[in-house]
Amino acid sequence: MIAPTEIALDHAARALTLRWPDGRTQHIGYARLRGDCPCAECRRIRLDGGRVDARPDLTLTGLEAAGYGIRALFGDGHARGIYPWPFLADMADRADRADTTARP
Repeated sequence: MIAPTEIALDHAARALTLRWPDGRTQHIGYARLRGDCPCAECRRIRLDGGRVDARPDLTLTGLEAAGYGIRALFGDGHARGIYPWPFLADMADRADRADTTARP
């Protein structure tokens, strides 16, 4: 998977913005990013039928490069998950499809 050409944090909108080489721009809300965290602990919570606590006012304090993706540093102290590029692209695509279906 090819990495985004630009990655930006929009703190006002509480969203991660990804610009891909094919020209697509995608936005993933901080709370959605946290709720879908791919780390083992968060996956276990979801597999057990629970939900990861991802409050709407959650902040994202930074990102760290991980070669094949990024590590998100959340304001709640969570920083375990590495989000591979394909995972992020799929998250953004699912969010875009959900937005499209929700519109009248």
